[in-house]
Amino acid sequence: MTEPVSTAQYFPWDGGAIFIGTGGEFPVHTHQAVQICFLFEGRIRLRASDGDPWTDYDLAIVPSQHPHGMDGSKVHFGATLFVEPETREGLALTERYLLAGIAGLDRTAVNPALLELRAAAREQRGRAVIVERARAVVQSLAQRSEPSITSDERILRAVKYVNDHLSGPITLQQVAGVACLSPSRFRHLFAAQTGMGLRQYVLWRRFVSVWELRTNGASLSTAAHAAGFADSAHLTRTSRRMIGIPPSLLDVAASAESQDRK
Repeated sequence: MTEPVSTAQYFPWDGGAIFIGTGGEFPVHTHQAVQICFLFEGRIRLRASDGDPWTDYDLAIVPSQHPHGMDGSKVHFGATLFVEPETREGLALTERYLLAGIAGLDRTAVNPALLELRAAAREQRGRAVIVERARAVVQSLAQRSEPSITSDERILRAVKYVNDHLSGPITLQQVAGVACLSPSRFRHLFAAQTGMGLRQYVLWRRFVSVWELRTNGASLSTAAHAAGFADSAHLTRTSRRMIGIPPSLLDVAASAESQDRK
């Protein structure tokens, strides 16, 4: 059996998620979310193509849809946070740091929040506390600033509809109707607000949904079907594109719900 590249716990919230644990090397990939990544001890490495040399970062923020490979550590504890770019935090992070690609930051200003996050995860304080600590990291980096442009309310309604209907078919006509727009106008506005087409966005949300189902004990095949993938092969292709590896190489170490009961 192939050894997992990463062993992590997964905790989602409305507008974001965190994988926290250990991880090795991920080939270059792209995904919808703004990514914040770091090791609690040491420096994380990223690169923009598989042929480029690695660059060390104390703490890195990766823009939405930006190609990147990542080399974490199978020994040292670390975290990857995903922030949806249409949220206030995602917009603020993009405006503040990400106009020129991957941003490398000194962690000093946010180190107290990082230490609280590590303690919450190490001590298995449960999903609610870990999510609270993870969001505190995001808010510290965004400095609770308001973006100059907020997401269109019609797109936020469409995003909610997508998230509520992942297990079944989702069509452009359905989602445009929720936004009270024609399909052509909705397609243009959705791409302007999220940076991607509706189909790609639905795939990303389904991919994220798989990991929430996995933390609740579902098998990969069951999670793939429940999240709206045609089959496990479809999930595998999506996983390779969005995180660089098949889902079998990302081991969810513990159920978020089981931690809530501890």
